[in-house]
Amino acid sequence: MAETITEKILAAHSGRERVVPGELLNVRIDFALANDITAPIAIELFEKSQIASVFDPERIALVPDHFVPNKDVNSAKQVQVMRKFAKKYGIKYFFELGEMGIEHVLLPEKGLVGPGDVVIGADSHTCTYGALGAFATGVGSTDVAAAMITGEVWFKVPDSMRFTYRGRLGKWVTGKDLILYTIGDIGVAGATYRAMEFTGEAVAALSLSDRMTMANMAIEAGAKNGIFTPDQTTLSYMASRATRPFRVFESDPDAVYVEERSYDTAAIEPQVAFPHLPENTRAVSQVETIPIDQVVIGSCTNGRIEDLRMAAQVLQGRTVHREVRLIVIPATPAVYRQALSEGLLEIFLDAKGVVSPPTCGPCLGGFMGILGPGERAVATTNRNFVGRMGHATSEVYLANPAVAAASAVLGRIGGPEAL
Repeated sequence: MAETITEKILAAHSGRERVVPGELLNVRIDFALANDITAPIAIELFEKSQIASVFDPERIALVPDHFVPNKDVNSAKQVQVMRKFAKKYGIKYFFELGEMGIEHVLLPEKGLVGPGDVVIGADSHTCTYGALGAFATGVGSTDVAAAMITGEVWFKVPDSMRFTYRGRLGKWVTGKDLILYTIGDIGVAGATYRAMEFTGEAVAALSLSDRMTMANMAIEAGAKNGIFTPDQTTLSYMASRATRPFRVFESDPDAVYVEERSYDTAAIEPQVAFPHLPENTRAVSQVETIPIDQVVIGSCTNGRIEDLRMAAQVLQGRTVHREVRLIVIPATPAVYRQALSEGLLEIFLDAKGVVSPPTCGPCLGGFMGILGPGERAVATTNRNFVGRMGHATSEVYLANPAVAAASAVLGRIGGPEAL
């Protein structure tokens, strides 16, 4: 019987010839990760088990990225717990400050995850790695603790949905716009506990960066995972990065999907998601005059070098509106260094923006850009829930890096074409 890529990966990792949606499986994992919010909980549970060692010290990553550089005593304690655990059990991949980046950008960059893998993380945006053709999903800290002991986790096999994107993307349209448009179409519960499989000629033309953005936000539609079939773009990306062998899977031509949708990308403009849900999308050309107070360019969704290049292209020779704060956050030290060497940081500084060290920071209302009462922000992040970036009366509008940069100059929500 024909299978989807998600079903094939889960079957291969559970010792089964084939699996069907709805089955419960014990699945062998290839990699587990946790951050400075979720790891300490998993570590506490692991220690209570009195197990002498983790299942594999080279298949676990601990990445303090949410409240670092440590913003207060409590955040320092959280990282201290991770540091001591990593040393005690010989965890190879503990990343801090000079090596630390936003986890979902850092791990692919380091070649720690790849095609055909099963990856779990105590963070909902672990689904990012589906861009590489992995089954990757967020789990709770308890599941990570159990996986650090056994090297396994249980899953219910999800139904798969196929999303086909046809045509060529218009100017300033990115993967962020495709996924926002899709979420706007199906809603934040439209793919609940399903695999979102992305395909079509428009997807094949996307960079890995754009694919990661799309897979990252599959969770915003309620999906268990988002996934792309590996192609030459994927293999070229992995060629200089992979730290271990990987296996490429792809869906059978006659695989069964619970639902299929097709989009003409030529008809999709840059999108803006209005408060307070990612499904509240509209084309940027349809946005009325909405003054803003802050712009954030970064996060695990849009903090890669391609995103910074796009923002710099819009900002070069321009100055941020005097009533707007612009914060730019390169996602990893490597992205920071590349942006520096290309002169992008100079463009941001000349535009009167500020550049932060790698951190999740303002995305979750942590620090480095908290919103006050009634303030509005345009952000390249992935969520715009009530109070997500600060005060409960603040508002977050999600957009791609070009729209975010243009909005910073305009002092209102708008695209590059308005400059």
